[in-house]
Amino acid sequence: MPPSPLQLNPITTDQSFTTGNVVVAAGAAIAPGVLLQADGGCRILVGQGVCLGLGCVVHASGGDIRIGDGANLGAGVLVVGSCEIGDRAIVGSGTTILSQSVPADALLPNSTLWVKPNVAATTPPAVPQPQAKPQAKPQ
Repeated sequence: MPPSPLQLNPITTDQSFTTGNVVVAAGAAIAPGVLLQADGGCRILVGQGVCLGLGCVVHASGGDIRIGDGANLGAGVLVVGSCEIGDRAIVGSGTTILSQSVPADALLPNSTLWVKPNVAATTPPAVPQPQAKPQAKPQ
């Protein structure tokens, strides 16, 4: 008979912060410095067994963010907009996710920029050209 799964309770500290409609399921681990912020009319749903690493920022705007059961977000991950991070997905530290869903069982390496195509800028910003300095006229 296989051993029963380890039963965990949500871990929160006074060093993490939630605001708005945020639901954290049983067994989720939330490290210090995590910010979960849901704008008005938006929700953040954190599934069972999710691990949110040190300093993660999850900001739901324009819709809901769902983090699936068993997903793992490394330290310093930024999730903004409306998306779903699939069950058991692993998101490497320093990754930024902007309104683009991550499939179940996906692995995003450290420092990945995961952006919906119409959100990303396709051209670099214009660089201002230096202006000529006025020349003094002899008197």
